[in-house]
Amino acid sequence: MISIRTDLALEATEICEEQSTALDGVVVDTKELEDCTITTVEIINEIGSKIMNKEIGKYITLESDLMKFDDDDSREKVINYLKDELIEIFGTDQSKKTLIIGLGNWNITSDALGPRAVSKTLVTRHIFKNYNKDYDDDFSEVAALSPGVMGITGIETVEIVKSIVDKIKPDRVVAIDALDRVNSTIQISTGGIAPGGGVGNKRKALDKSYLGVDVIAIGVPTVVDAATLTIDVLDLAIDNLIEVSQENSEFYKMLTKLK
Repeated sequence: MISIRTDLALEATEICEEQSTALDGVVVDTKELEDCTITTVEIINEIGSKIMNKEIGKYITLESDLMKFDDDDSREKVINYLKDELIEIFGTDQSKKTLIIGLGNWNITSDALGPRAVSKTLVTRHIFKNYNKDYDDDFSEVAALSPGVMGITGIETVEIVKSIVDKIKPDRVVAIDALDRVNSTIQISTGGIAPGGGVGNKRKALDKSYLGVDVIAIGVPTVVDAATLTIDVLDLAIDNLIEVSQENSEFYKMLTKLK
């Protein structure tokens, strides 16, 4: 079982492997592209869900050093990699209605990913309604909202989203949020998402069982849990001390037994 906190399913599998935990109920597939590694972790049953401490579903992680650069070429390549994975999940049916939810607190930089993404979203629902259209060759029907956080609104985010879903009846919800564990990664998930998880304030989950529609979560790590960071630093320090210690000395033996 995982003891280190991480929102990334890929890291969760790596932790299980380090702890020699059998990944029953979990299927992992990796494909190497030119500038990007894409790993799909699929949790297929309750056993896998319990081991990984995550909901049943697919968790697709894109890893690329291109995300460290702020030039147009690198950004465009990452966008295309992400687009290809989203098309595979969404399918090509343009008649489906999408509600995009930008989770997070727009007043905190590390938690503002969701609201900032919504501010860049091309919304079209009002156009469909104004012209009484059900389909368009160029656009899908898209609505978007940044519901804020409970500390600002006094309302659980899932309650806000649930009420909107019941009212406008989208075919799917795309939830965008900041994740824990900073890295050059993007994670796409079909298993839902718990708002506030990335900043240690986990709320009720947005998932299909609650909303009644498919939920696709997109997360980018922007923060790291302090306890997890401490564990990483201690592990690194111990490994370095082992390297410089005389093998089979009492100090060396003590280091190798540390957990």
